[in-house]
Amino acid sequence: MKRFWIFRGLKVLVITTVAVTLFGYVVMSLWNWVVPAVTGFHSVTFVQAVALLVLSRILFGGLRGQGGGWHWRHRLRDRWEQMTPEQRERFQGFLGPRHSCHTAQEPHRPASEDAK
Repeated sequence: MKRFWIFRGLKVLVITTVAVTLFGYVVMSLWNWVVPAVTGFHSVTFVQAVALLVLSRILFGGLRGQGGGWHWRHRLRDRWEQMTPEQRERFQGFLGPRHSCHTAQEPHRPASEDAK
């Protein structure tokens, strides 16, 4: 069992290293091909290109994992639908008046349920 986790960890490490190297090289090549010719900025090294990748991920992609990070909304909606009216009222009281925009409305239903 322990060997499986070691091999899996090594596989993830190798794939991550190859991906970072490949994307870093692509960013460095594109930057050095386009940006100095267009703007007059200096060329970047491989390490600077990887740093640009990390910076762009932080600024534009966030730090969340795979899947976009919106799965919590579906879980919250499922829990909301299973709550009794008293539990819903208590939960809304816990959130406060800023988060009570859906108090008078029905919970959102997918379009497939409306067609039935």
